[in-house]
Amino acid sequence: MNYPIIAKLLSVIMSTIALAFLASYVVGEVFYGELDDLAREEWLISIAIASTLALVLAFLGRNATTKMFRKEALATIGLGWILASIVGAIPYYLILPDTSFADGVFESASGLTTTGASVFGDLDVFPRGLLFWRCLSQWIGGLGVVVFFVAILSFLGAGAKILYSNESSGASTDIESGRIQQGVLQILYLYLSLSVACALILKALGMTWYDSVCHMFTTLSTGGFGVYNSSVGAFPSPAIQWTIIIFMALGGTSFFVLLRVMQGRLRALTTNTEVIAYYAIILIVTSLLTMMLITELGQTDNWEASLRAAAFQTVSIITTTGFSTVDFQQWLPVGHMLLLCLMVFGGCSGSTAGGAKVVRIVVAFKVCRLQIEKAYRTRVVRPLHINGKVLDKEDQDNIVTWLLMLFLVLAAGIMIVAMLEHTLGFTAQVTSVFACLFNIGPGLAEVGPTQNYGFLREPTKLVLSLLMIMGRLELYAVLVLFSPALWRRFS
Repeated sequence: MNYPIIAKLLSVIMSTIALAFLASYVVGEVFYGELDDLAREEWLISIAIASTLALVLAFLGRNATTKMFRKEALATIGLGWILASIVGAIPYYLILPDTSFADGVFESASGLTTTGASVFGDLDVFPRGLLFWRCLSQWIGGLGVVVFFVAILSFLGAGAKILYSNESSGASTDIESGRIQQGVLQILYLYLSLSVACALILKALGMTWYDSVCHMFTTLSTGGFGVYNSSVGAFPSPAIQWTIIIFMALGGTSFFVLLRVMQGRLRALTTNTEVIAYYAIILIVTSLLTMMLITELGQTDNWEASLRAAAFQTVSIITTTGFSTVDFQQWLPVGHMLLLCLMVFGGCSGSTAGGAKVVRIVVAFKVCRLQIEKAYRTRVVRPLHINGKVLDKEDQDNIVTWLLMLFLVLAAGIMIVAMLEHTLGFTAQVTSVFACLFNIGPGLAEVGPTQNYGFLREPTKLVLSLLMIMGRLELYAVLVLFSPALWRRFS
């Protein structure tokens, strides 16, 4: 194991967190002048801790070589997200009264993994600087802390490709070999451009600069943290809600496909199997929920409100954003089942969304269909096509194996939460694990869209925090940390 390179990369993550703390401090102190009696010392302590860790790790990695293999990449990703979540918890713990460190870790992990679950029920007690960090953490986590330092550290070479493909869930072949920095920088420029566009449009539609920037952070990153207790429901403007729907949907679309579209290759939208399936699912579920709402509420004279509510919740859940404009806990059970399916599906690979990813669901359905056909036509050999290309048997097996592993982790998580929270209702036990592992945020029942996770026990919060990180990093980068073979030195 090349420990110096891991330390050097972790130092970049800590530097990023320290700069984010500094930006949040400046917002609270300079723009709102609220830190004379609120959190000035606490912010300075947080910045000092993150900066010290960055310097110590940089010192340990001062003699790092460029030798990097998959084991270092996986260790860096897993350790990086866990360390960032722990350090990111410090401002919550220091600034907010009666907040345990487990609460801070949960909130920090939820932000950096763009989950959007919260242990806090009243955001009115938050200083502006802390709310800014809460939203900024999701924007940083949108493409991932790992992607940022992959773009910055050119000395990694091929190792950067391993880091990027594991963190983003994008296929490594989507970026040409030997041009990883250029490819990732193009994605970052696209991310920044969409961020600026989102913030400017929200400001033009009536939000303050603070609200527009904070909601841009959490919309494009498909994170879901808001600055008001009623989430996006605090903005009843249809134009604002439709804007957020559009940018949530873009955040859940493969950035590789969006990049090709921006370059004028419009056929990328119509030839990508995953993107077609993603928008087809959104259209179908939105239509079904709209009909349910119109039938249930009898709003035949205000169909736009029903369509908007259905589209908002559909896009919010499938992109794993977690914003809400209505309390879908009050919907009919069929609506809950549809949203539960969307939680599992998630967005596209290579996007900021969580979930199992639409492409894996599509492949799983196609594999099942082929196996059914083989049951009565044993000699049939039929290729499986994705994006107009044949998906080989090894890749099919890898996807099916990953899905099996996902549901094993899901089952284990549900059993652990059930043991720790034996008084919690079954629906809440199940959906809390779904919501955290798939990076959704709100679940159902006691952890529904108008509730929070603050009443859970400390061990439960830590377990759910780990599930958030596992879901964001697609399992392997966390699971391998518990494998002794990972830490053995090269012979």
